[in-house]
Amino acid sequence: MKRIGVLTSGGDAPGMNAAIRAVVRCGIDNGMEVYGIRRGYEGLLDGEIEKMERSDVGDILHRGGTILQTARSERFQKKEGQKRAATVLETFGIEGLVVIGGDGSTRGGLDLSRQGIKVMCVPGTIDNDVAYSDFTIGFDTAVNTVLDAVSKIRDTSSAHERTVVIEVMGRHCGDIALYAGLAGGAECALLPEEPFDVNEICRRILEGTNRGKLHSIVINAEGSGIATDKLVKEIEAKTGRETRPVILSYLQRGGTPTMRDRLLATRTAAKAVELLRDDEDSKAIGEIGGQILAFDLEAALKVERDFDREMYDLIGVLAK
Repeated sequence: MKRIGVLTSGGDAPGMNAAIRAVVRCGIDNGMEVYGIRRGYEGLLDGEIEKMERSDVGDILHRGGTILQTARSERFQKKEGQKRAATVLETFGIEGLVVIGGDGSTRGGLDLSRQGIKVMCVPGTIDNDVAYSDFTIGFDTAVNTVLDAVSKIRDTSSAHERTVVIEVMGRHCGDIALYAGLAGGAECALLPEEPFDVNEICRRILEGTNRGKLHSIVINAEGSGIATDKLVKEIEAKTGRETRPVILSYLQRGGTPTMRDRLLATRTAAKAVELLRDDEDSKAIGEIGGQILAFDLEAALKVERDFDREMYDLIGVLAK
């Protein structure tokens, strides 16, 4: 394989630039030409493709976002779009493609592989919702961003003796709320995977107040099933405590990637280049037990996520 491409798709995640850097430099080291595709599958359809050199990825390891930009593409979701994408790659002589993105991007990679393109998918999403990998690129940074916010919010909420509901990302997967809730000492974490009782939340807050606790932190994943504003009103009405919402939104996506995300991005991207060099069939690449492994692309997408109930229950135990 002499020419490969790389793109980032879906939501941006800290560490994507580290993955791009590894694809470019490992590809060149293996005697391949590497082409960057801008704006994900949408840019691929428009032929936004440029050859990349080692110098193009200098000084990006520590930067959040993605130098290739990213987008969602409705055109690519149709068969006609997928056929056109394969034609564009063939026109540029690109024989293999590295896709950096989440579940939707990986499914797009599978669609493209069915058009005869060898595709290696690297898990890049802050949501940690890719089941074939223990962790995804950007997740560790996002959780640490939330924890930093929790620490700052706790200072003010203690000073004013308030309850604060912090909304984090996680429409279908609540891992950001789960990990931040446990590591941040929250009273509870509301997740898409688990039903909850507002009365139980309020009991925990009141029990903490009775023990002399000055503040209460509730982490609410955006897909939990209850809007943050509504939850704030219910908690305030039932506990009588002043309650405020904090919505972190895009703050979670930005920032310098952590050491863990840089290493995960670099190792998975290097593995992707290795597989393309060896002319392997399309694969999904992830981390299991600290090891970088490759899985059949279609089979990887059928893996179901396991909900960590032990971690979830521990939040309640420690909040007592």
